[in-house]
Amino acid sequence: MRYFMPVLALSSVLPVAALAQTPSAEFHLQVNEKFNQCLSIDGATPPFANVLVVRDNLNDYLQIFVSGLKPHLSFDLFTVERSNLDADGAPDPNFAGSFGLAWYQSDLQADDYGVARIITPVALRSIFLDQIFGFDADKLPDGSTRLPPTNTFHVGFWFNNPADAAPCGFDVTKPTPFNGEHKAGPLAMISLPDKTTGLGPLCTSPSSDPTTGNCNP
Repeated sequence: MRYFMPVLALSSVLPVAALAQTPSAEFHLQVNEKFNQCLSIDGATPPFANVLVVRDNLNDYLQIFVSGLKPHLSFDLFTVERSNLDADGAPDPNFAGSFGLAWYQSDLQADDYGVARIITPVALRSIFLDQIFGFDADKLPDGSTRLPPTNTFHVGFWFNNPADAAPCGFDVTKPTPFNGEHKAGPLAMISLPDKTTGLGPLCTSPSSDPTTGNCNP
C-alpha cells in the first residue's frame, strides 16, 4: 500500500515507518561480460547504464539511460527475481541458470549514437520500490501454492534479436524467453545485489523478517 498524502496531513495521518520511506533509488547496471563485444559501440568499452526510480503516490516511475551501445540494437527490459552477477559485478558462482520470476516492463532501443533511454515525461509507471512482486495462487497436486508472492528487485535488459549476440558465441537455436515472442537473445546488462543483504536495488528497506520477502513493504 502507498502511504503518500498531502504534506499538511502527513504528521497526523501517517505512521512513522511510512514517513521514513526512501523517496528514490538510483543505481547502475553491469554488462554481461561475455557479450560485451556485441553490445559495446567500440567492441571493448562496456556501455554505461543508469536507472532512477522515484516513489510516487499510487505507483512509481522508472527512468533508464544507456550510452555506449552499438547503434540500433533492440532490447527488452525486465524486472527479475535474481541477478547472475555478485555484488562486485563478477559472475555469481551460486547462480543456477535461472533469473527466477521475471516481469516484462518495456522495449529499449539504441539510436544512431548508441544511446537508449526511457526518461520523463514518458517514464515507466508501476509499483517498483519495495513492493514489486508476482504470485500464482493455483494449487499443485500436493496442495501447495504454485508460486507464493515473489519479489523482483533486479532490473536488466536482454538482446531482442538473438542474431545480434551470435558473434559472441550465443546459440541462436536456443533463444531465451525475454521478449514478446519468447525468442530473445542473452542478457545484456543487469543490476547487482547489495553486498550485505543480497537483495536487488529495488528494495530500499531491507528486513530480517522472511514473511516480508526480506524487504519492508
